[in-house]
Amino acid sequence: MSPTITAFKTSPDRGRGLARDMRVRWALEEVGQPYEVRLLSFGEMKEPAHLALHPFGQIPTYEDGDLALFESGAIVLHIAQRHAGLLPDDANARARAITWMFAALSTVEPPIVEYGMATILERDKPWYAARQPMLEDRVRTRLDELSRRLGDAEWLDGAFSAGDLMMVTVLRRLEGAGVLEAYPSLSAYVARGQARPAYQRAFADQLAVFTAASSG
Repeated sequence: MSPTITAFKTSPDRGRGLARDMRVRWALEEVGQPYEVRLLSFGEMKEPAHLALHPFGQIPTYEDGDLALFESGAIVLHIAQRHAGLLPDDANARARAITWMFAALSTVEPPIVEYGMATILERDKPWYAARQPMLEDRVRTRLDELSRRLGDAEWLDGAFSAGDLMMVTVLRRLEGAGVLEAYPSLSAYVARGQARPAYQRAFADQLAVFTAASSG
């Protein structure tokens, strides 16, 4: 029986693949695991049935038999640990790949999300003009550090891993902001992730949901 994940019925990113179900879709595609998708409206995400799966009323969730998970990082880690292809066999390399997953979610993503949300929600606030450069500086600090660490390497630590999958999806949140373009190595890194066949399949599947919702 295939696992079931949840995703937006009408995604606020308009099919750009920025919603966090994209991470889970990509991971499942990388390991060759078929899956089902249950689409939810914003109202359905706050109903008791979904809250029993995700106490914060968000997506994605993951159900496989009697196992139910929430939080995209935890789901991707579970998939990577259960199937070959996203974590190295060597114990030390495996631990480093997991470390990069945490780094993507705990160190790199927070300032990017804060910067993006301020751009969307605070443009009409009196503090926006003074605060936004500070938020952008925080993002650039993280990108400076990540760019130095990546250097000329193809991936963060040897072969592609779940750490790269998470980092690429985090950096994609900067698309169109005019920030990532100042880092050619990171831009190329993201492009390599997006060029992977598994990413392409996952993106096409989530885009089809938006296309169907828009034409329906």
